[in-house]
Parts: sequence; C-alpha cells; structure tokens
Amino acid sequence: MKKIIVCLAFLGAMNSISAQKINLGKAAGIVSNGAKALTFTNEDAVKLSKESVDWMDKNNPVAGPKDPYTVRLNKLFGKHKSQDGLNLNYKVYKVKDINAFACADGSVRVFSSLMDIMTDNELLAVIGHEIGHVKNEDTKDAMKSAYLKAAALDAASSASNAVATLNDSQVGKMANAFLDASHSKKQESEADTYSYDFMKANKYDVVGAYTAFKKLALLSQGSTQTGFEKMFNSHPDSEKRAQAIKKRAEKDGLWKDPGTVALPTTKLTK
Repeated sequence: MKKIIVCLAFLGAMNSISAQKINLGKAAGIVSNGAKALTFTNEDAVKLSKESVDWMDKNNPVAGPKDPYTVRLNKLFGKHKSQDGLNLNYKVYKVKDINAFACADGSVRVFSSLMDIMTDNELLAVIGHEIGHVKNEDTKDAMKSAYLKAAALDAASSASNAVATLNDSQVGKMANAFLDASHSKKQESEADTYSYDFMKANKYDVVGAYTAFKKLALLSQGSTQTGFEKMFNSHPDSEKRAQAIKKRAEKDGLWKDPGTVALPTTKLTK
C-alpha cells in the first residue's frame, strides 16, 4: 500500500475492508527554480483548488446523500456552509485513509475512516482546523507549489506570469502534490487556535479538540498502531498540541476531564 504524507489532513490511515484507497494520481516531478517567479493570486488558488477537488471527486468513491456518513456530516456541518465569510461545501470520501482536508475554493472533504474513529466534537475540531487553514490562506502557497509541480514549469513557460490550463493528467498530479505539501508550525498553531475559537464561539465542547489530538498521538505510537499505518509524521507534536488545548480550556473555565482517551474498537459512524 502506497504511503502518502498528507499536509492538510489530520490523521494517518486505517485498514478497512469495504473502503478503497484514495486515488490521487501519480506524483509529479521536480520543478526548476525559474517557475517560482510565477505571479499567483488568491483567485488562481481558488480556481486550481476547484479543479483539483473536481478531479478527486470523480476519481474517488463519494458517499451518496442517504449514506450514513453523509447524513452524519450534514447533521454536524449543515449550518456551517457559510462560515466566517467562506462558502463551504462538504463531501465524504469512502476510503481507507484517515484524513480530512479543505481547499481555497471552500471544498471540505472528510474521509470515512476518520469518521469511524472520531466523535462528533472531535470531528468538529478537526474540520474547524482545516477551515482555519483556508481562512488563514495557508492553502494558497500549497496550491501554488502543487500547480508548479504538476505543470512541470520551467523558466520559459512561466515567463508570462500567467497560470496555464492543465490537462487531466496534470490536474491529478496537482491534487496529489497539494495533499503532499506541508504547513509551518506557525500555520498549524494558528489553525489550532482557529479550531478552538470555532468550537468556543459555536458553544461546542472544546475538549473535543484535546481528545482529537490525543487520538492522533496514539496513532503515532508504534506500539499502539494495530490496524493502522503510521502516516502522520508531519504532525509530531500532537501531545504538546493537546496539552496547549487543555491549558487554554482550563483558563477559559471550559475544561472537563475526558478520562483516558483511547482509539475506538468499533466504527463510530453507523
């Protein structure tokens, strides 16, 4: 099974008999330094994000409107289709990977295996974190890098400073490169803050953000990874981030001890 390091995703991967492996296309090659001068706007990021998500929607199993995963997601996020000035749309990919991501165009995609191990409050925190990346425009640089890799641009082809149209194969590569990007610790910290504020403002239990990170920490421990692939090395500070959430919740008078946090033994979406 091919391993994919996912920047905008929240967790690793879990074996699932019924689910498929997410289809992201083939990884793109190296881009020359000359392409880095390309002018890249927010509008470009939105356009290319939509192309990437449209490609992924066509090339991965999407849960239907009556599917239990869709029903649960709509129940949680139906009122958050317009959030903080963003117009968001949500879908579930029925794949093995435990991930979620959001793009500059407002597309939020949640993987079914993530929903199998996260409670409602944990899902709210995870997706709030991904929305934070969009609101903070972290996805812009990630999409620019993905576009350059997919287009395999050189100095000559980028001289016009214009974003060219990609063919279907390149769009697939761009989708893969986008999810293979990485955020800085500062960007991740800001997205954590956004998630906490999102939970607090909407009167959700902020402890869900803490327990989500605790589960992530468990997934990163080889001794507790039965049934899981260790694929979330890009977030090595999960325990520290959980403790940061706890500290803030205590300061806000919102902390409730959840007890021992463990990975569920049965699917939480039924």
